[in-house]
Amino acid sequence: MKKGYFFDFDGTLTRSDSMFLFLRFYHPILYYIQCLIFSPAFVLLKLGFLGADEMKRKFISSILKGERKTKIEKKSEEFFAVFYPKLIRENALEYIEKLDKQEANIFIVTASLDIWVKPFAEKWGCELISTRAKYTEGKYSGYFVGKNCNGQEKVKRIREVLKAKNIFLHKTIAFGDTSGDIPMIRWADEGFYRYFD
Repeated sequence: MKKGYFFDFDGTLTRSDSMFLFLRFYHPILYYIQCLIFSPAFVLLKLGFLGADEMKRKFISSILKGERKTKIEKKSEEFFAVFYPKLIRENALEYIEKLDKQEANIFIVTASLDIWVKPFAEKWGCELISTRAKYTEGKYSGYFVGKNCNGQEKVKRIREVLKAKNIFLHKTIAFGDTSGDIPMIRWADEGFYRYFD
């Protein structure tokens, strides 16, 4: 049996939040317009009066809803080409690249959407467990498939993937940097908080 490595993406492996970076890259003008429109809601979110999951969905939807999947995938590849590897923490990149893929199963477990994280996971040969974009007739619907992959949902999704793929691990190691990663860190045999800071 292999070891399993489970990495949060934003803030753990990356230097900054990839969601805002991608949305700005995708449509700069619309991004700044929506930032202005959403600014009162962002303040209420910071004060704890609004839920983060629904706010995230609405903000992403305000920029990507109705966009064709083919266009979104093309832009995500362009985003990767521009921001890899400079978006990634150097010590995190070195750590992942040194892992023996024959002896380990490597997972990125993130609340970010599969839309823009997928190219990074493919680059490293990682299994991606993420919030999933929902498409209708080839266009982004503005909704997610299932729940936002954060907090306890990360552990639930990990267990589902391991069971579905009959992956048995003799040791699990998890890395995160926010409260949303704590359940995953506690679930693992070894957990590291802000290891790459």
